[in-house]
Amino acid sequence: MMESYLIAHCSPTLAGLKSANIFNYSFTSIKHLSMQLQQCASMLRPKGVSIRVLRLSGKTALIYVYRSSRVQEELMRQGVFDFLSKYGYETDLLSDCLSLLSRRISSHMEFPHEIGLFLGYPLDDVKGFIENKGKNSCCSGCWKVYCNECEAKKQFARFEKCRRIYRDLFACGRSVLQLTVAA
Repeated sequence: MMESYLIAHCSPTLAGLKSANIFNYSFTSIKHLSMQLQQCASMLRPKGVSIRVLRLSGKTALIYVYRSSRVQEELMRQGVFDFLSKYGYETDLLSDCLSLLSRRISSHMEFPHEIGLFLGYPLDDVKGFIENKGKNSCCSGCWKVYCNECEAKKQFARFEKCRRIYRDLFACGRSVLQLTVAA
């Protein structure tokens, strides 16, 4: 059931604490996946949350759940567009950027670690991850941290608390719609 995946992996985005999350989702048929995505999209859209497939691989989909206005703002942060342009992003228009990100993920070449910017990770941590090839981080949680460890740990704690609360509320019968904060 996709709703339980949304709660387990996307609670901070649903709560408005984070701009985006991703998760892998196993499915039995494209038709069934499409139906589930349409249902979730129509449920989440009025709350300012979008959902899309970034990659299909066999019977697994990489699902991106995001608040487009927040992601767009993050792409406009100082230095982000210049950094992304090194990877072929020619515009800061979110739909075009997500299309390129999807193509880069699906290309089966090196994984596009700039995805962190589309998940709200700090630019310096994304750069640090790429430069260090994922090693030598100060700490890790939702992402590997190379700068501002104290702030990142606070964020990780907020996200984990949110996941715990959302899991408990969902288990008690609250729906994803009820748990999604409007933008």
